[in-house]
Amino acid sequence: MEKITFSYRKTFLLGFGFFSISLLWSIYNSYIPIFLKEFSLSSLLVGFIMTFDNILAIVLQPYIGFLSDQTRTRFGRRMPFIMVGAPIAAVFFLLIPFAKSLNIGWMITTILIMNLAMAIFRAPVIALMPDTVPSQSRSKANGVVNFMGGLGALLAFLVGSKLYEINKSLPFIIGGVALVVSCLLVFVFVKEPIAETDDSSEKPSKKTAKIGFIEAFKELWTALKELFLSKEKSELWLLLAIFLWFCGFNAIETFFTSYGKYHLGIEESKASFALGLFSLTFMLFSIPAGFIGTKYGRKKTILAGIVILLIMNGIIGLLTDFSLIQATLIFGGFGWACININSLPMVVDMVEQEKVGGRTGLYYFFSMLAAVAAPPFVGLLIDHFDYQSMIFFSMGGFVLAFAAMLFVKKGEARTVTA
Repeated sequence: MEKITFSYRKTFLLGFGFFSISLLWSIYNSYIPIFLKEFSLSSLLVGFIMTFDNILAIVLQPYIGFLSDQTRTRFGRRMPFIMVGAPIAAVFFLLIPFAKSLNIGWMITTILIMNLAMAIFRAPVIALMPDTVPSQSRSKANGVVNFMGGLGALLAFLVGSKLYEINKSLPFIIGGVALVVSCLLVFVFVKEPIAETDDSSEKPSKKTAKIGFIEAFKELWTALKELFLSKEKSELWLLLAIFLWFCGFNAIETFFTSYGKYHLGIEESKASFALGLFSLTFMLFSIPAGFIGTKYGRKKTILAGIVILLIMNGIIGLLTDFSLIQATLIFGGFGWACININSLPMVVDMVEQEKVGGRTGLYYFFSMLAAVAAPPFVGLLIDHFDYQSMIFFSMGGFVLAFAAMLFVKKGEARTVTA
């Protein structure tokens, strides 16, 4: 394989893939629950529909990832999946408001096809970073692409909310166009290194892909068994904490716009704008949160972040003044940065280098599992009680995550010795 070198310019351009994915999901999570409620669906059913993306991600991404590993074309391994999946996702994303104007069946069909297309190209986009960046520079590259992802979410909430006020279709149209343009930039300017080829790997067969799919889940199952059989349970407690705080986070992310409209009586665009303030603080404090974790310890920094999110939830639950709620969300973004920036490094620093990939997979498995489990359960609570159930559920997730973190004894940054 050709020699790979690090370039900020190339990594910044690669970041447009992350930018577009984050932009679309932020628009999707802000307004799709509102659209669905207009059909008088229960919050339980709304929550279930909002899990489509993560269900498809859990089921399909290992398969797509393996298939792209085995693909050999003149465009590279990942690019064919990006250039097929992204345009389809973009078209069906911008069609969602128009499908809604027809009936619920058309809207759900459009959502399903959009989510399926997103699942086709998400894993290849993520894989492009380690493909095109040398090992020693991946932390810097990860910072760049996460910044671009944060920028996408920020624009979705702040600019998207203003577009929504003008016309409810505009955020979806602009988001779809932005996805196509972003992926074209990646296709034109980011060149994949030429992978070594052999006769058996040029055209992956269905049988080979099926074997890879099964192997991916076998690997996940093996890693899970290791966690439960290990005498030292720090990894298990940390992954449980990750599941719990993502449950708390997903409750807010999925239903806050609905909470603003149906509980506080404000326009959904204003509620979405408030989430943009949360994303802004998260983006601004992403790099400082890493330094804080290095200096004072990752566990202490995460615990402090959990306390901040608990305070944020408590204040939101007590307040009706939306200006104060916005200020509280700004405060909460810093807490989420303290948690989110330090958690994956903790997971991978608990194991030797050859197990890092498997533990990264477990991190995403537990976080996506929370994104599948939390929205329907919170929706059920809202149906039986009211929208403040979202706050109590979120607080419960963070309280239990705090308790789980107390049992974590490993995962701090390793000291490099000569």
